[in-house]
Parts: sequence; C-alpha cells; structure tokens
Amino acid sequence: MNLGTLLPRHALYRPEHTAVVFEDRRLTFREFHRRVNRVANALLAEGISKGDKIATILPNRLELLEVYWAVAAVGAVVVPLSPLLRGKGLSTPLSDSDTAMVITDEAFAEHLDPVRTELPALQPERYLLVDGGGKPGYGSYHAKVSASSEDPPPVVGIDRDDPYNIIYSSGTTGLPKGIVHTHYVRGMYCTLFSSAYRITPESVLLHAGSLVFNGSFLTLMPAMYLGATYILQRQFHPEEFLRAVERERVTHVILVPSQIISLLNAPGFSPKALESLEMVCSLGAPLHREHKERLNRELPGRFYELYGLTEGFVTILDKNDYAAKPASVGSPPPFFEMRIVDEKGREAPTGQVGEIAGRGPILMSGYYKRPDLTKEAVVDGWLLSGDLGYVDEDGYLYLVDRKKDMIISGGVNVYPKDIEEVAAKHPAVRETAVFGAPSEKWGETPVAAVILSGPGAATPEELKEWINARVGARYQRVQEVVILEELPRSTAGKTLKRALRERFGSGDR
Repeated sequence: MNLGTLLPRHALYRPEHTAVVFEDRRLTFREFHRRVNRVANALLAEGISKGDKIATILPNRLELLEVYWAVAAVGAVVVPLSPLLRGKGLSTPLSDSDTAMVITDEAFAEHLDPVRTELPALQPERYLLVDGGGKPGYGSYHAKVSASSEDPPPVVGIDRDDPYNIIYSSGTTGLPKGIVHTHYVRGMYCTLFSSAYRITPESVLLHAGSLVFNGSFLTLMPAMYLGATYILQRQFHPEEFLRAVERERVTHVILVPSQIISLLNAPGFSPKALESLEMVCSLGAPLHREHKERLNRELPGRFYELYGLTEGFVTILDKNDYAAKPASVGSPPPFFEMRIVDEKGREAPTGQVGEIAGRGPILMSGYYKRPDLTKEAVVDGWLLSGDLGYVDEDGYLYLVDRKKDMIISGGVNVYPKDIEEVAAKHPAVRETAVFGAPSEKWGETPVAAVILSGPGAATPEELKEWINARVGARYQRVQEVVILEELPRSTAGKTLKRALRERFGSGDR
C-alpha cells in the first residue's frame, strides 16, 4: 500500500479532471502530477532518501500540498509543523523528529533563525524558502524545483508499514508527542472515510482549516484516492468560504465548531448558497447541542460529527443517525471496536461513564522514539483516549469530557461540557468554555469563559446568574464568568483550557 501510486494513477486515467484548486490556480491531475514530480526529483537531488524526515512550516498553500505527495513518491517522511510555533515549541519537534530538511517561507524565517543553533545536524542548504529572494542561510525551494525534471522519479520500494508522516500532537495537555502514521494507516484513511462520508470521484471537497491539523487528512486522503477535486483555501474566512461553496458546487466540508458557529452567524449565510453540500462534518472538539440543532434546521440531512484521536480511533455520527441520536458522537466505523473502561481497566456497563478505549486499522505505529509513552497509551492493543464517555443500549457513544478537563469540586466530579451546554443556550453567548479554577474551600470551582454574540450583549454577572439558575446541581454553578474576544486555540481549532486555567486560574474563589 503505497500512497505515492495514487497521483500517477489519476494522471494516467483522468488527466484532465480538476485535481487541486488554490486561489486562482486550477490544476488538472496531469498538471499537478508534473509539479509533484519536480518536487520529488528536487528532494532526491538534495540527497533526501527513503526514511528521511522533511519538516514543513507553512500556512496553507499549494507548495505544502506538493510536498505532501512528493514525500509519498520518494519514501521520505513529512513532519507538518504549525507556523504558530516559537522557541522550544519549534526546536523540540524539529530535533525530536530527526528532521533532515526544513521547508518554510520568508515570513517564518525570523522565528526559525533563533533555534537553528539547536539543530547542528541540519546543513544550511537544507533550509528552503518557498518565497523570498536569496535570504542568507536559506536555499530557494522554487529554484531547486524549477531546475528539476517533471518526469516521474525513480521507483522506491515502499512497504505498507513504512512511515509516511509524524504528526505532533497539538499540546492541549502538555508536551507534544510525535504520532507516526504509516502508508497503510493513511491508505485506510483513503478507503474508510471515503465510505463513511459517501465521497465519490465526482465529489468536490473544500478545506479551509490548517493542513497541519490531522483532521485535514480525513478529506485530503479520500480526494486523492478517488481522484476527486480538492479545493484548498489559505485560511478560513466565513464569507469567502460561503462564496466558494456556492461558486464551486462543493459537496463535502469538514469544520471545527468555531468555524461552524462563524458560518451560521456570517452576514452572507444562506441555506440556498450551501444547497450543493452533501456533508458538513464537525470535528476537533464537541459542537454544542444548540449549534447542532440550528445547523440541522438550516441544512437538514447533511450533518456528520466525528470524535477521534490522531493516535488512531474514531466514532462517526452519520447524517442519517442524527435525528435519533442527536447528543451522540456516533458509533465506530466498520473494522473498529470500542470499550468503556473503569479505573481498573474493566469494561463498564451500558450507561456508566468511563474512559473511552478503541482499536482499529488507523492505529498509529507509536509515538516517535517513545516506546514508553506508546505502552502507556496502547494497552493490549487498545488505545486509551483520556476522554470520558458512555454508550447507550444501542452502542452509540456519548462524550462526557476529557479526563484532564474534569473539575473535582468538593469531592464531586463536575463535567465542564454539561455547563457549557447550558451557557450556549443564552442568546448573548456565541461560544463558551468552562474550566476549573483553584478554590481553598472546594478544591476547584467552575469558571466560564464566554465570547458574546455582540458588544455589550450581556454582563458577566447577568450571565452568571442566568447559567446558575439553569444548571442541574449546585456544584455545577459557575463562580465567575469572564468575557473574551477570542478563546485560545490550538492549530486544530481546539480550545486550550490549559491556557485558560493558567490565565484565570489564580486566586481563591
């Protein structure tokens, strides 16, 4: 199972079909294949060989897509890193991954320069810029690529168990770890998610989230597997996203909850503009019930929800199951298994909250160079998620919260998601995140961070009173409401509650 065989196949059998759209560039499979060949041959000319790690530190752009597929062709390993990384957050994954080449842009060079001394094994000519004119200490990506042949590179023997990428975790709970995915695992992304999302060769997929986010592979891999059209936007902007869906007759999109909320509240939002959509999949974080219901009123029969871990387990709420199981995050796809386990590792009965564990064909081969952490995460073949949930009598999963986000107040387990669901119903609340702050009396107490629907839409005291009048128990009452313009987020769009605790968690409440 070699990912590098997909693009040559479509270049041969559907050469004139639109493969990639990025801004004003529209490339057929033949054209995209030739561009990727040039990149692959340039990598080989620079001495890159099978198994070498190539780190990309790029925003969404055509060159990033080219590198993803060129790496597959030559058997190298791509390490996608976020352009938001700085200092140790940048040097640690570069060093840990044994990176042999860095591809970035001129805008990021000023952040990369200070850490280069921490990477003595990386030769100066192995730092490439995709733009800029001859910055000292960097090579030119385009000069090397344009000087290379557009003929297919030499065939490399690639085994299904050879690594394709190392994805560093977003760090919502601490130091990021390098998650290794093989060609086989990404091949399973191709087939399993094509089936689950009903993607066909005629589908048109639009992506505006970061390509560094592992969730991007949920549609990128199926698009290349089937030879569908993949539209990449530089960044998410709700109005432009809406225009692109209508203009390109987009059929499939994946969005994190904050993007869905932005779309629903965008001035140009209209179901008519989005009528071509066959799938709107929410992933990366829980989408609160209030927003699910509105989305399904506006765009009935399109909503999917995915719960999953980059390490390799997912459940999917299918669009045809939403009506019966609206609070659920679905069921495991074919070939996946799921268990709910208690603190002693025993399987919990139906309806009882425990840790979600799963296994299936997209399980990582491990954390890079960390067999100790791999053994902690994967026990007897079962991936322990660190998330809490329960299953109903039909086997559908209900997500309760992350173990690390659970608040213990006066010895009682308090799940932030329960409070968030209440707060999200207030008409002045656009988004909310509840976290635990230290308390001498209770150990921890809930605090709600809120983004308002408009300036001055409500005061903290009004929101606190409203929420506390509606939660189910005294221990769920928030002790404080803080109003923010934005919530801290990872590259994947997940709210960083750790950052909220660090910022607002001081003092007794």
